[in-house]
Amino acid sequence: MSARKNWIAVACAAHARRGCAQAGQGYMQVCHGKSAPLRRVAPGDRVVYYSPTVTMGGKDKLQAFVSMGLVEQGAVYPFDMGGGFVPFRRDVAYVPALEAPIAPLLDALEFVEDRSRWGYKFRFGLFAVSDADMLRIAHAMQADVDLLCF
Repeated sequence: MSARKNWIAVACAAHARRGCAQAGQGYMQVCHGKSAPLRRVAPGDRVVYYSPTVTMGGKDKLQAFVSMGLVEQGAVYPFDMGGGFVPFRRDVAYVPALEAPIAPLLDALEFVEDRSRWGYKFRFGLFAVSDADMLRIAHAMQADVDLLCF
């Protein structure tokens, strides 16, 4: 296994897409803006966003991986979004990738321990996965694995 870690972050697609919308200005935000989970992530780590829904708290089910990239150098930092909301972020260099539904991958992903409860781990908001799982997801998203340093 490489020194790099692989992370699945969870957010609605609207929020995940916002983090990779502008080239060169990518970021990640997890767990309602908490800093502690982001401190587990290190520069060079790979991250992929899984979105259960399109909108936060919505019933508009998506269940797809929507963006992926490499965590950039730099520390976790606060970002004032206005209205008193100051979440913490990490910078991410996102790579071109297509959104990919999780359903076709469920039987191949190592982190899915029980097919009948496959969504359980996503409740944590951020969790580590193996190189093999990240590579499977990257292929499903048709991402250039060289850009992800595999």
